[in-house]
Amino acid sequence: MSRKPVAPLVGEGMVSVRVRVRTKDVVFVKGVLDAHDGLCQVFAEQGGDLTIAGPEARKDELNAVLVDMLAEVGGVRLDEP
Repeated sequence: MSRKPVAPLVGEGMVSVRVRVRTKDVVFVKGVLDAHDGLCQVFAEQGGDLTIAGPEARKDELNAVLVDMLAEVGGVRLDEP
């Protein structure tokens, strides 16, 4: 059975961020974000194109983590903070 990407479902009270990293950095990015319990979920749609969704109440914390992490891996944010 082949895998097919599915767009993430982001409901009320959630924020989402789209980023692009190198494919080889996806596991690292997911590991860093998973280490911050309850901060967000990572959805990989294709290669290094990621959608990251988390609670609106932790939006500032998520943005701070993303700024540092994207600088470290050379990733880019595809939407405005």
